Amino acid sequence: MAEDKNKLTRRGFIARGALGAGLLAVGGGLGGLLASGRSRTVWQIDPDKCVQCEKCAANCVLDVSAVKCVHAYAICGYCDLCTGFFQPDAGKFVPGAANELCPTGAIKRSFIEDPYYEYTIDESLCIGCGKCVKGCAAFGNGSLFLQVRHDRCLNCNECGIAAACPSQAFVRLPADQPYLLKTRGTTESG
Repeated sequence: MAEDKNKLTRRGFIARGALGAGLLAVGGGLGGLLASGRSRTVWQIDPDKCVQCEKCAANCVLDVSAVKCVHAYAICGYCDLCTGFFQPDAGKFVPGAANELCPTGAIKRSFIEDPYYEYTIDESLCIGCGKCVKGCAAFGNGSLFLQVRHDRCLNCNECGIAAACPSQAFVRLPADQPYLLKTRGTTESG
């Protein structure tokens, strides 16, 4: 009886499987090597271009925006009458919850010593609306600003916020330097 050359034996099946797995590993490794050679980028907000339009809160694909308010403590004045915390046009100033600017209460005010207060942001409550940033920039020193938090961002290829941004403040940055930090009068890569 003649042996069928096309018949796949158990030994032949295992040999072909091992060869296929080896080729797949080499191809995957080569693909990973090629991909790592390319510069991966992420979305970020340029604080010098941001106009606090509130579109970050409304246009993110996530239920709660990946954009959060951050605080540059090095340039903060620790003001008693912080216009990023209190409504700047509230009339007679009364330090109370009724005059807080943040719609979610994400900014916490802590007494340091007279007349200084520290303002911290609870990012879990922040929706990225930018109301505090606008108040701080208009009447204060601009120590509050918006940034994309990459631990929350999906890094969409077609970012809804970037498309809706009227000032083109959403930019792509190298993933190894994903933040633009606010400093006194300038921005610099962080």
